[in-house]
Amino acid sequence: MAMSTRRQPGRVAAFEAARRDLAALAYRMLGDMGRAEDIVQEAWLRWEGHAGEAENPKAYLVTIVTRLCLNELQSARARREELRADRLPEPVDLEERDLSGVERLEQISMAFLVVLQRLKPAERAVLILHDVLDFEHQQIAALIDRSAPTCRKLLERARAHLDGARHMFFPNPEEHHRLLQAFLGAVSEGNVTALVELLAEDAVMITDGGPGGREAGGLRNLPRPLMGAARIAAFVLATAGRNSGALQLERRELNGQPAIVFWQDERPFAALLLAVKDGKIQRVFFHADPARLRFLRRRVETTTLSAPH
Repeated sequence: MAMSTRRQPGRVAAFEAARRDLAALAYRMLGDMGRAEDIVQEAWLRWEGHAGEAENPKAYLVTIVTRLCLNELQSARARREELRADRLPEPVDLEERDLSGVERLEQISMAFLVVLQRLKPAERAVLILHDVLDFEHQQIAALIDRSAPTCRKLLERARAHLDGARHMFFPNPEEHHRLLQAFLGAVSEGNVTALVELLAEDAVMITDGGPGGREAGGLRNLPRPLMGAARIAAFVLATAGRNSGALQLERRELNGQPAIVFWQDERPFAALLLAVKDGKIQRVFFHADPARLRFLRRRVETTTLSAPH
């Protein structure tokens, strides 16, 4: 019978030392912090019941978490939940979820995660294990039951998907903050010209109201990505005009970058995040899925969203 971890403080310490990176790994894989924390808890139970000694505790725990995530992503329930291909990952306050010190912080940004969620589960796993956690191909092969050459090909395909958006993963923080403030200002003023000017010509907006969609002010969330600066500006101003006065906004940092959380009746209504590059907004992410906003807590005084004028 395995010895209880209550008598093995070294095993508890090994798990706690790896816990933050395990949670970040599961979150990157699943895009859902609640599910990620469930995976980490299951990994703890398996680690607790493990009879032998692991030569490399962290590698052992990473193996458990990765396999659990792959099982989750391949399950029928997950396939139903992710039926819409452009669902947004859960926006996360890294400080509140004890992830602010995680390795490769830039690779937990919303722009990175959005592209990551488009990869097949095996591609996703290989990319994170190799490029984020520095695992060798031979280690990854044993971990996901593939050959090392297959893992190399999976990594090549994953990197190819990321290459087109990689420029958005490492924005200048000051530029990012300035563009978010300018975006809010243009919306408040109802200045469509200024809003179009802030957006890249080929900008893309993704709204996510959850599996069942979301309606506010008579408008539903977009059923698919909206492309083009002029179309995005028109939609944003129409939406803001319908909801003015009903929402309060709070400036926050989500996924390590400036963001806005909109509140309605003391509940998070939506989160706004941007991806920027070269002085332009490349992506607008508007997350309004109540299930994936439920962990956000109000931290500072809010202001009322002004009607465009």
